[in-house]
Amino acid sequence: MKKLLILLSFLIIVLVIGQKVNLLPQIQLDKYLSLPKIAPAPATDENRTVLYEESVITKVVENALPSVVTVGISTTSQSRGFIEIDPFNPFSPFRQVPGSKKKVEQNIGSGFIISQDGLVITNKHVVSETNASYNVLTNDNKKYYVEKIYRDPLNDIAILKINAGKLKPLKLGNSSSLKLGQLVIAIGTPLGEFTNTVTNGIVSGLGRGITAGSPLEGYVEKLDNVVQTNAAISPGNSGGPLLNSKGEVIGINTAIAAGGQNIGFAIPSDIIKELIDNFNKQGATFERPYIGVRYEMIDLQNALRNAVVEGAYVVEVLEGSPAEKAGIQEEDIISEVNSKKVKGDDNQSIAQLIAQKKIGDKIQLKVWRNGEFKTFQIALEASP
Repeated sequence: MKKLLILLSFLIIVLVIGQKVNLLPQIQLDKYLSLPKIAPAPATDENRTVLYEESVITKVVENALPSVVTVGISTTSQSRGFIEIDPFNPFSPFRQVPGSKKKVEQNIGSGFIISQDGLVITNKHVVSETNASYNVLTNDNKKYYVEKIYRDPLNDIAILKINAGKLKPLKLGNSSSLKLGQLVIAIGTPLGEFTNTVTNGIVSGLGRGITAGSPLEGYVEKLDNVVQTNAAISPGNSGGPLLNSKGEVIGINTAIAAGGQNIGFAIPSDIIKELIDNFNKQGATFERPYIGVRYEMIDLQNALRNAVVEGAYVVEVLEGSPAEKAGIQEEDIISEVNSKKVKGDDNQSIAQLIAQKKIGDKIQLKVWRNGEFKTFQIALEASP
């Protein structure tokens, strides 16, 4: 029996070696030895999720990059002057030497193309310097000088016009359908240096109110109803697109939270849509209606304490404004606009109601003056 086992082992070794060196025909040893076949490890849900997310992001970025631009500024800076001493002039030894002028060019923000004929969207604070000139750098390193800038007086948005054609615009998505946890992708030029930087994250919050701006321009503005995201956004990302998994723009990257990490904000795309519609209808302008008053809000608690009504207390009436023409006076309290009550804890209520109107529309104001209510009709005019 022992000799039989040794002989069998010897035959198996000969067969294996013979197949390795191609001396013997191939024999399915596992068939005779009953060796189990090892199946490949099944793909887990986690692996499938990671692969799917990666493919979505890479596809969105590949399609969007030709439409994302870097915004640069060209301006002149002057160094400080100094006082020079002239020892050979005892009567006037001190001489003022003026500072030297130097042309400064740098990238300061981002943007994206919205039309084939050269319209680019960015933040208003990116192009806030009216005495400077701006340029746009596309993904294929083509540089275009900005010929015209249209700044929205109510939102931190601007439209740039460049002399170009056959550009690839990005599609605007529906920001009103955004949900918490939804995948988003940000593209831009952080710090004005690293062009076409891609970050991704989720929608972290909706309907936020913030103060937006950029340390590169020293400009700030209060914004309401913005989208919060944890996608990494840095100074220089301002004006770049925030995209969904379909590659649609659902916001303009606008600001980062001071002192916080992974907290960025974007203006919703629905505001951009409305802006572009008005821009096209009004012939490439951003004219907005206004009534011409400066006011402070009186909430219900303060109204009861001072025996007045809740609403907007008129601090100043602008000269020549629609409000002055209609008879609105300082110290009036606006309590209703078109029969809609003005809430004293809502600083934007009047502005939002007027923003929904057009130039030439008439609105009705209910005003509390000297203990009684009065009604005024105001014809809206274009904001100066």
